[in-house]
Amino acid sequence: MVNTPGLFVSFEGGEGAGKSTQIRRLGEALKAAGHDVVVTREPGGSAGAEAVRHVILSGAAEPFGVRMEAMLFAAARADHVRALIRPALAAGKVVLCDRFIDSSRVYQGITGDLDPVFIERLERVAIDGVKPDLTLILDLPAAEGLARAGRRSAAAAAGQAVSPDRFEKEEIAVHETRRQAFLAIAAAEPDRCRVLDAARDEATIAEEILQLVEASLAERIAGTGTA
Repeated sequence: MVNTPGLFVSFEGGEGAGKSTQIRRLGEALKAAGHDVVVTREPGGSAGAEAVRHVILSGAAEPFGVRMEAMLFAAARADHVRALIRPALAAGKVVLCDRFIDSSRVYQGITGDLDPVFIERLERVAIDGVKPDLTLILDLPAAEGLARAGRRSAAAAAGQAVSPDRFEKEEIAVHETRRQAFLAIAAAEPDRCRVLDAARDEATIAEEILQLVEASLAERIAGTGTA
């Protein structure tokens, strides 16, 4: 394995933007180059967080309000960070995560209309100082993303009807608001975030992502003096 300091990369974006596909491709490319890679997701990624995942995505928590939902996300994230992400980074691994703090800021904070101070406090407790070194935001118009998500669900079900999850079933206008919120986060934190046009072909996006991550790895190595 390549001897490098840990690197934490999160992937963000709306429904159907291609995060899972690009994480898979990046993970394969990094492993082929000799890196020790951990691929994970939110909500989920650890035993405790996976137990909460079904409750959130099934909509079972929805009747209790968005504030309760945000607290469930925070509880899942705290376990995820403690049990998986922090140990992996300490071991020098590259962690690729499908969604992280920015999704909570957008889904519960912006379109959930929760107090930003409340969201910030939940985030601080949940992550305990662990933030992504690089966040890749896959940007796609909401209508196109939802159409992709629908086709994906249909294919996965092999022609059987599949109910959309808690978030896919919402109105297009809500999804477009989230898209703009992700772009606003990227503009506010340019050192951490990169926006990629997700309407392009899969291979082109994958190559750009690999270049960005390789550059981040080189910066980490230079910064720590790791040979």
